[in-house]
Amino acid sequence: TRMSKTSHYALVVLAYLASRPAERVQASQVAHDTRIPHNYLSKVLNQLRKQGFVWGRKGWGGGYQLRAEAAQRPLIDIVQIFDGSDQTASCLCRLGHCDPDNPCPLHPSWSAINTDYHRLLVQMTIADIVPLP
Repeated sequence: TRMSKTSHYALVVLAYLASRPAERVQASQVAHDTRIPHNYLSKVLNQLRKQGFVWGRKGWGGGYQLRAEAAQRPLIDIVQIFDGSDQTASCLCRLGHCDPDNPCPLHPSWSAINTDYHRLLVQMTIADIVPLP
């Protein structure tokens, strides 16, 4: 399983905002501090706002802020917004579809990695990925 760049950026943004719970941060500041391209960031922030993860307002006194309840949401919720709900990975051997009935040589190992990856996304929350001060 591979996380898209958009999901990665969304998690970076949420961790960044979670590390500043009392602040409203301008999108330009988020872009500067996270090194996410501003035009890409605005699309990510807009989707996060629509999905209820962040509060956002333009203009004076505006900015973006993580909604308090969002900090306890599992990472899988974010990844599914940007990457969809099917988190199964394609065959590493590039043999097309492989499964337990028709496995490629790497299927047992890759399946275990996918299971661990999915478990991590389900168990970890946004609060868990906040950078240490």
